[in-house]
Amino acid sequence: MNICVFFMTSDKFFPLLSCAFFCRELFEHSTCSSMQAANMLLKKIVRCSAFSFSIQHGMKQNLFPLSRTLILSPCLKEDNSRSSSEKVDLDAWKEVMKSGLQEVSETVSEPKELSTLAAARETLELWRLVGRPVPEKISEEQLKAFMECPSKSAKKKYLRYLHLKELHKKNNKRKMDEKRERRLETQERASETEEPKKNPFVCLWGSSMDKTYNWRVAQSMIFGQPLVFDMSYEKYMSVREVANAVRQIVFSEGCNRRSVDPFHIHFCNFKDDSLYHKEFIKHYRGAWDKLLITVTDQCYTDIFPKDKLIYLTADSPKVMKTFDHDKIYIVGSMVDKSIKTGVSLAQAKRLGLETAALPLEKYLLWNCGAKNLTLDQMMHILLTLKDTGDWKKALEFVPKRKYCGFVNKPMHELKKTLDLINILKLGKRPEELQKRFANSYSKRLTQK
Repeated sequence: MNICVFFMTSDKFFPLLSCAFFCRELFEHSTCSSMQAANMLLKKIVRCSAFSFSIQHGMKQNLFPLSRTLILSPCLKEDNSRSSSEKVDLDAWKEVMKSGLQEVSETVSEPKELSTLAAARETLELWRLVGRPVPEKISEEQLKAFMECPSKSAKKKYLRYLHLKELHKKNNKRKMDEKRERRLETQERASETEEPKKNPFVCLWGSSMDKTYNWRVAQSMIFGQPLVFDMSYEKYMSVREVANAVRQIVFSEGCNRRSVDPFHIHFCNFKDDSLYHKEFIKHYRGAWDKLLITVTDQCYTDIFPKDKLIYLTADSPKVMKTFDHDKIYIVGSMVDKSIKTGVSLAQAKRLGLETAALPLEKYLLWNCGAKNLTLDQMMHILLTLKDTGDWKKALEFVPKRKYCGFVNKPMHELKKTLDLINILKLGKRPEELQKRFANSYSKRLTQK
């Protein structure tokens, strides 16, 4: 296609404007080949005419923007239309991506947790292939407890514990099966001989005993002395420590149910869907709702008067002398593998309650170590004190490894036992032993 352009060059008329309008029409009504020819023509026009005219009239600064806008205005319009459409599409794309990110952020925690559990299972499989003691079956809770172990040695110990526990279960199951087979064999032999059973004693079934125990506990809920378990220590314990605490409370409840005069047990500060609650359901299953105890999320200060409450803690400076049947004793439901001193004492002081500690040093020749006892041991001690009032009988439930003997023995026997223990375990000299013995027991002799 041949394009011919005629324009005039004079001093009065400005031919470049008409040329610009002509180029504009040419851009609008041309194909790709004609647009290339128009571009070449525009370059020649600018070189030949525009520079000479602008030099004569001094319009060099304003001429080129004007001509550029006139010539390239259709192209700019097309670019603007394209960019606007692209912006609209980009905004829509951003909205779609934002909505997708919100959905992903809601579900991103679950895959992370699943990935960590899968990684833990892979490590267990590797350790099993290596030959380390690893349980065959492990639950998600046990996996989480395994992941919470602070060091590699702690993880090994925990897996060894689970492995031994699994072996004990298998052995118990095998023994039960063998016992069942022997019982069936004896029944078959008895049926063959057809000899009548001769037994002068009346059979006492376990169901009748359970009815008797439950009747006593039901009476204690009306007439019995309350005993409070403070369940507000979950934040101070790990998952394993909470499981141990619940196991000790289960033993305590069974001991209380079988006693002659049981306590009325209260679980205060107990929250639903907590670790305590999950562990209790795991132990009791369907019997959890049938337990004859009081479970509440209220604090004990809102249920009982403060002047009747006594918080039992090993950190208390006040020593318990006698068991008071009119008081309400509180036991902290806490198991601390790494001993946290002062937690229960701070809780009692924060609430303005009276505190007391068991007189262990008064009646027992205590070895080195903390004076913390388990929850079931505390239950045994309190039940014995309630029934008999005898500290010696009550403190027999303290583990033997924690003390050498009772203080009421002759003084020379106590001195011999102390000398032997300290020489064998601590490696101290006899002079140091005499000083320690004199300092620890001179006050008791003066008090007596």
